[in-house]
Amino acid sequence: MGDSMKVEDIQRLQTFISACRANPKILHLPQLAFFRDYLHTLGATIPEDDSNPSTTHPPPRDEPMREASPEPEPEEEESEVELDNEGVIEPEKEPFPEMGEDGKVATEDDIEASQAKRSEAMSAMADGDLQKAVDLFTEAIKLNPDSALLYAKRASILLKQKRVNAAIRDCDEALKHNPDSATAYKFRGRAHRLLGNWLEAARDLRLACRLDFDEQTDEWLKEVQPNATKLEEHNRKYERQRKDREIRERRERIRKAQEEARKAQEEEQNSKSKDDPFSGFSGAGMPGGPAGLGDIFKDPEILAAMQDPEVAAAFQDVSSNPSNIFKYQSNPKVASVINKLISKLGGGGGGMPGGMPGGMPEGFPGMGGFPGAGGGFPDTAPPPKPPSGANDDLD
Repeated sequence: MGDSMKVEDIQRLQTFISACRANPKILHLPQLAFFRDYLHTLGATIPEDDSNPSTTHPPPRDEPMREASPEPEPEEEESEVELDNEGVIEPEKEPFPEMGEDGKVATEDDIEASQAKRSEAMSAMADGDLQKAVDLFTEAIKLNPDSALLYAKRASILLKQKRVNAAIRDCDEALKHNPDSATAYKFRGRAHRLLGNWLEAARDLRLACRLDFDEQTDEWLKEVQPNATKLEEHNRKYERQRKDREIRERRERIRKAQEEARKAQEEEQNSKSKDDPFSGFSGAGMPGGPAGLGDIFKDPEILAAMQDPEVAAAFQDVSSNPSNIFKYQSNPKVASVINKLISKLGGGGGGMPGGMPGGMPEGFPGMGGFPGAGGGFPDTAPPPKPPSGANDDLD
């Protein structure tokens, strides 16, 4: 580089220095290590990087990045939903109006008289005399208690009186007689809205619009929709968390149950091993498998001898590798038991796992014999040494 710098380079350097002043952590980037070293040679002080090194510096290139195992998202504590409760009222305390007689079957005269009372009630409502209208609808209901429309109409007047619980009761009764009464759903939805039951209000008003759409029902639905939507989203969120928590808890219960079952099985096996010195022997290579061993160990002398840990360990050693029998020829206690076992398994030990080593015949000449073999290893003297010089010429 010459004595002068290009204007663009100087501008880039100024921009870089401004960035470092605004955020000194830039100086700790790995690719700027050479620049940090240069600043240190000038005696400069570089601010310490107090951020998390795992997030500031990438891992060395020769160490592959490990993908973190997914952790379950922490559950949020259920919070209150902020709602617009304007217009919500307290339920009334006055008694409900009378209902019709259960099981009463209206005659034609009753129905005609009921319709007359209904007309009078509608006129009273038009005149603004709401209580008179309620009383006349009550008389009409008593004459014809099976009319869903009469209950729904009286509910509409009760709503005007702010008797919301009474209105809900009348709408419930109307829907018993006519489950498809759009009017009953409409006024019950309105009553729930006045009580602040936003989800119930939205459900009833939506159904009323589907059954028989009218503008007033649609306006009431739009009024409750914002609060109902907030509550529905809130409920979906925490219902999802609840189901996820149940799944995790169920998996954890299964894991613990499997772990307990495994431990119980291990404890049972360990208990059997302590109580039964032959529990570790599978019988592989024995005549008839485990049943053959069972017959042998019915011998009280062998059973008593096997209670000795040394004898039991020796037997297991020989069972796993028959050639290990030679290790015990100088141990009278072990040799006696093994000779007795060999005699019961067929003399020459053919019943031992894999047979006796090298298929050696009964008696094992040259072994020196196992005392008390009784058909196993006789006490034979070592074979005579060959004459001196017999093998002198062998290389």
